[in-house]
Amino acid sequence: MSLEERLGALTPEILCGIRRGLEKESLRVQPDGRLATTPHPKALGSALTHPHITTDFSEAQLELITGVHTRVEDCLEELERIHQVVVRAIGDEQLWCASMPCRLPAEEDIPLGRYGRSNVGTAKTVYRRGLSYRYGRRMQTISGIHYNFSLPEAAWPALQAADARSGSPDAYRNDAYFALIRNFRRHAWLPLYLIGASPAVCASFVAGRRHALQTLAGSTLYLPYGTTLRMGPLGYQSAAQSTLAVSYNDLKSYAHSLHGALTEPYPPYEKIGVKAGDEYRQLSTALLQIENEFYGTIRPKQPIETGERPLHALGERGVAYVEARLVDLDPDSPLGIRAQTMRLLETFLLYCLLADSPSDTPAETAELAHNQHTAAERGRAPDVRLLRRGEERRLADWGDEVLARCEPIAAALDAAHGSDSYRAALAEARAMLADPARTPSARVLAELEAFPGKSYPDFVLSRSQAHRAALLARPLDAAVAARFAKLAADSIVEQQAIEAADHEDFESFRQHYLSQELMGGAFVRA
Repeated sequence: MSLEERLGALTPEILCGIRRGLEKESLRVQPDGRLATTPHPKALGSALTHPHITTDFSEAQLELITGVHTRVEDCLEELERIHQVVVRAIGDEQLWCASMPCRLPAEEDIPLGRYGRSNVGTAKTVYRRGLSYRYGRRMQTISGIHYNFSLPEAAWPALQAADARSGSPDAYRNDAYFALIRNFRRHAWLPLYLIGASPAVCASFVAGRRHALQTLAGSTLYLPYGTTLRMGPLGYQSAAQSTLAVSYNDLKSYAHSLHGALTEPYPPYEKIGVKAGDEYRQLSTALLQIENEFYGTIRPKQPIETGERPLHALGERGVAYVEARLVDLDPDSPLGIRAQTMRLLETFLLYCLLADSPSDTPAETAELAHNQHTAAERGRAPDVRLLRRGEERRLADWGDEVLARCEPIAAALDAAHGSDSYRAALAEARAMLADPARTPSARVLAELEAFPGKSYPDFVLSRSQAHRAALLARPLDAAVAARFAKLAADSIVEQQAIEAADHEDFESFRQHYLSQELMGGAFVRA
């Protein structure tokens, strides 16, 4: 079945029903641009239970979460409202507007996220402590946007009929999402080039580490042709996890390839130990404490129930959506992402779903890692080449080939929405392939080089201050402010209720959580 035939099965109603949501991380920083040392602001409620405002690794790393929307504009409007609430609650602190972090203190002075004294809250902090022992705290202060994407339920029987596939609709949906994931992974270098916006970093981030960065000026380090340091070897990477041979060929193979990493002791982490004295150091000594520790550009997702493990949720209820994890914060946007970027991503995600998606192989997986690092570190270099089935291919040529195949998808989305926005986003992407100076990473680097002193921390702080001022200047509807005040108050009450309901010690809770059956449900039935 061709891409065009599958696309033809998606009616305008289905295309208008595509759902998206954003999870946007930002560091809180002091007025001088250093990492904030204050607790999570009480005015923002409980980081454990608030539905829209929580923290990621650090107490100083906010995570802003939208609901699910069928219109790009509505998603961005909600994200703006959350930002407006946050900037009013954090006083003279700033939301750091770039993916690579601010001036960082010593490792041990980067605060871990705190979630109260309940077992589930304690587990979240212990998990973060485990990350700090395994990878260091600086790496965890990198921020980005997770882009959640799904098709409406009406899409799946239409696509299944077009593919003339028999069997369970749920099994078809799972297979289709994994086909999307395989194609996304094999072409992830393209969005890294097109939307990467982190070519530079403060020297405090790599203090004591070996690196190949060049000095731009003072404490500013960069790569001249870099697109996204966040997604390169200095970013969210793990030598230990590189030994994992994870298959994305279907739900069952994915679960089986992660099972050992979640259940079998890993000698280097056994040396750390689960506990030293009264302090828990990590949740387990396995290669992965929990599923979320596994790094990747995209994940299959299913909402979890209280106390449920993500892999168990996938096994019981299948894939509900995918989470694309390679989106850098755009320093030029107060919200960290633009509507044009969202439309480009969605066109690309639909391409990944509708195009043929061969099974992955260990040889291809090795190429994917090579291509990701090449695009992240040298994506804008003249004539840069990637690997495609053992052969070298110019990034620009291969990228243009993929974007050309996206054109009917952008046209169909525009026809459904009565706009030309998707085609405009695609046209700009093709222009960026032809002229690397138009990419976000090149733009950020040019702006940084023109900034007085060429200081990365001062440049980003200046942008962050401008964004704060712009957000404060926009009126916040009184009803919105009241709703968020109630959400904050309710979240604190909910946290207190969770704490009051605990009836077992943390060690018993930890063992019960880790002993959940991971391979049940669909993994057994498949």
